[in-house]
Amino acid sequence: MGYAKVRSVALHGVVGEVIVVEADVAPGLPSLIVSGLPDAALSEARDRIRAAVHNSGASWPQQRITVNLLPAHIRKHGSGFDLAMAVAVLAAGAGLPIGRVVDAVVLGELGLDGTLRPVRGVLPAVLAASRAGVGSAVVPVGNVAEARLIPDIAVRASDSLGRLIGYLHGSERLPDPVTPSAPPEPAALDLADVLGQERGRRVIELAAAGRHHIAMFGPPGAGKTMLAQRLPGILPPLGDQEAIEATALHSVAGTLPQSSPLVRRPPLQAPHHTASVAALVGGGSGLARPGAISLAHHGVLFLDECAEFAPRALDALRQPLEEGVVRLRRAYGETVFPARTQLVMAANPCPCAREQQSCRCPSLVRRRYLARLSGPLMDRVDLQVDLDPVRSAALFGTEDVEPSKAVAARVLQARAAAAERWTPHARSNGEAPSALLRHRRFRLPAQILQPLRQAMDQGRLSARGFDRVIRVAWTAADIDGRSTPDAGDVREALQVRSRRMR
Repeated sequence: MGYAKVRSVALHGVVGEVIVVEADVAPGLPSLIVSGLPDAALSEARDRIRAAVHNSGASWPQQRITVNLLPAHIRKHGSGFDLAMAVAVLAAGAGLPIGRVVDAVVLGELGLDGTLRPVRGVLPAVLAASRAGVGSAVVPVGNVAEARLIPDIAVRASDSLGRLIGYLHGSERLPDPVTPSAPPEPAALDLADVLGQERGRRVIELAAAGRHHIAMFGPPGAGKTMLAQRLPGILPPLGDQEAIEATALHSVAGTLPQSSPLVRRPPLQAPHHTASVAALVGGGSGLARPGAISLAHHGVLFLDECAEFAPRALDALRQPLEEGVVRLRRAYGETVFPARTQLVMAANPCPCAREQQSCRCPSLVRRRYLARLSGPLMDRVDLQVDLDPVRSAALFGTEDVEPSKAVAARVLQARAAAAERWTPHARSNGEAPSALLRHRRFRLPAQILQPLRQAMDQGRLSARGFDRVIRVAWTAADIDGRSTPDAGDVREALQVRSRRMR
């Protein structure tokens, strides 16, 4: 008879909680019972662990084995508990010394041959262990790079259960893989490639400087996709905390490359227009997965041909865009994913997407096509602009086009001015609380806001839109180096919201 326990981590979204994996070996018919709200992957772990132990040269206890995962009221998902369960069982029933992992969390999936396979979500799991005061972590070799992104916890790696057993007995050393230096990131797409679209370039700069959502409408070839793809290149690089948050989401989703695990450049997600609600906002049966809006956290969510998306999928974005988080409620509880992203939408003016001279779509068809973008969704989009076709003169002109580097410098200065103004309430104009916009320190004079009052009284602007226009006006002033918006900034902000900019 024997009892032993080790620690692991359970994830709910990107939030981890340290779990105690305890094993009890008692006389009785040989069996393995797993309790503590395990899912199907954990229930199947019984056969995986037994085969892995046998193929690692260790003896499986031929007694009644009970494995419990504490706290028992928290639902546990996935195969990341395999290694912890195997170590606990061997410590309880075969005398495996576990002194070297007493102050550690143990993570990893076991193959039938005893190899230790990488698992999803190691970064947020190790981060949760560090915040709980755990001193070290044992992870698969394939997860070392992301685990070592957390600086204040010792990370050990193993490639197999047999090697870890030898390490615990003191007869073997664990591998210490050298974390490869991240390869240089490919150069971002340059705004200098966008010719003859000064209106679109201005709107993209406003969006980047103020973290505003944007919708672009225009014929094919007007540059909508090119502008959207170049938006991440003028956004400031992610700070340390932002990079960890973005990397944790990609780790949970299993999309984190081993060669360069830390996400430093604002991510760009561009789902196809056939994407479902779960693909956009997250979900799935059982264990909820982050959707495209969460994978674009601190970056850009680009919906090309947005009028082709299912209206139900588009409307599911409304709450995350407003709150900056996705809340997925299930029968067993709630999973929360961060989703502070910039939405960029692009659409053709009609279903046929032909040049204006050859388009035969009736006006009713055009209205129905763009009516797929609901009013409540568009009310959350600060910048809405029509792009004209590019003229041939722009393609053969000799004037130099301003590159992304110059635009990014202005964006960085505008972001710094906004952060200094709104601290500690917000970091950008697009996030400034409405109450703060009306504070006597920041309230704009009535004569400057007269165009907004007229638009609101005429029903062309909602209360939410009123505040969003003011935020864009602050952004325009920051870009141009003014401490306070003037009447021209307010007019420009109103024009870009009404799909016209002169």
